[in-house]
Amino acid sequence: MIDAALTAMAETRWRSATVAGLCSAAQLNKRYFYESFSSLDDLATGTIDDVSAEVGQAAVAAYLGALDCPLEQQARLSVDAVISVLGTDLRKARVLLGGAAGTAAADMHRAEAMNSLTAILIEHARRIHDVGLETDSLARTAPAFVIGGTAQALLSWAEGTLPVTRDQLADDLTMLWLTLGASAAGIARSRIDNEHS
Repeated sequence: MIDAALTAMAETRWRSATVAGLCSAAQLNKRYFYESFSSLDDLATGTIDDVSAEVGQAAVAAYLGALDCPLEQQARLSVDAVISVLGTDLRKARVLLGGAAGTAAADMHRAEAMNSLTAILIEHARRIHDVGLETDSLARTAPAFVIGGTAQALLSWAEGTLPVTRDQLADDLTMLWLTLGASAAGIARSRIDNEHS
């Protein structure tokens, strides 16, 4: 059912979707739908949650598996894990990154899912930068900026409008993550030092 919903949402057919049509596409009967979901909106949010969880779990697993590696390798493996989820299934990229959900409730839920992914990046930043830097606004702005830019780059690549190889994309995103993270931390540290001097 999630797979059928993913297709309908990615192809911007969600507004005209029906329980009967989705059940037919999934080769399931309506009873299964109503045993699993309370409404089409419930299915839409479940689909978004499914993709978001897959992305988050892949990134965290890659990071945790590389804790003994240099920071650059940790970042590269995490970026590659995200590409593995969203770059190999355009539907997932469109639904999570492209706002293809189709209803106000689903769009709001998608934004919440992206905020959750931003929170994962913020938590990662806390582990590699001075926690005291959290007092600066860049501790919240920079991760949101990185997630937004990464989302656009990934979606463009998945759509075929960003003409780079998968390895180039992963290398470029890794460098951007590391460069922006280090720069933001440096600026925050300078601001905080200036406030205390």
